[in-house]
Amino acid sequence: MVTTEIAEKIQRLEEKYAAMGQNLSSYLDGLLYADYLTYWDYIQLDVLLNLQHPRTPIPDERIFIIYHQITELYFKLSLQAIEQISLAPVLSAEIFITQLKRINNYFRSLINSFEIMVDGMDKEQFLQFRMALLPASGFQSGQFRMIEICSTRLNNLVYEPMRPDMEHLELKGVLDNIYWRSGATELATGKKTLTLRQFELKYMDTFLQLATRYKDCNIQASFQQLTPEAQAEVMPLLKEYDLNINVRWPLMHYKSAVRYLHKRPEDIAATGGTNWQQYLPPKNKRIVFFPELWTEEELDNWGKLAMGE
Repeated sequence: MVTTEIAEKIQRLEEKYAAMGQNLSSYLDGLLYADYLTYWDYIQLDVLLNLQHPRTPIPDERIFIIYHQITELYFKLSLQAIEQISLAPVLSAEIFITQLKRINNYFRSLINSFEIMVDGMDKEQFLQFRMALLPASGFQSGQFRMIEICSTRLNNLVYEPMRPDMEHLELKGVLDNIYWRSGATELATGKKTLTLRQFELKYMDTFLQLATRYKDCNIQASFQQLTPEAQAEVMPLLKEYDLNINVRWPLMHYKSAVRYLHKRPEDIAATGGTNWQQYLPPKNKRIVFFPELWTEEELDNWGKLAMGE
């Protein structure tokens, strides 16, 4: 028996498909033969569980791979949330609050779960399988660099002493001086590592396009378009966002590097050839997305308190 409610829905479906030049009857035939959706098909579980391809037979390499894959999925969710702020037709405190809470939750989850990397692998196993990963490095996370570019004015991603020289440059010139490019140079010669050369070849054009797209609608620029009242509501979440991405997250990487790569009387170089002792600590980088939200004292001590100094 066709109820009035069902008849109305069929009518709406007919109108929907007619507007696309399609016939509803054909789609109904398809439904008759379509199989039921299952959980494992919907999330592509078999594909997901077969995306790990270790380079060695060492068991803990699989932990390393899976955790980095999880990290990249959280980065993808973060970029989606950033887009919903930056490309919103009408900016409001509500949009900011909703999406910033999501991003902060994603990074909080990553930060709190990093013990999987710090203590969750056997040190000797890690030091064995890591040599098979050369020259790949977590430095090569393009999505994390995209989060940085979409978050702030590009000049804020250049080391402080160089920023005055960036004011007259086009975006490409600023991008050529972005802070992380100096973090993957050979320690002995100062030349670009293979890790950096590969990364630049794959992503620099994409980064320039993204920087151009978000030049006037990055998170910092979008925040500045809010009313003072709305800014006051959003500010605490924005400061947490800044700390999560620029202090707490890199600090967890630093702790992991200390756990696995620090070996007295000498330090073991990272797989990408980076000087991780200088590059990873947030107090050394002093990259801040929203410097206008922090006091001079807070900026002077950026990352130091988190490191117990």
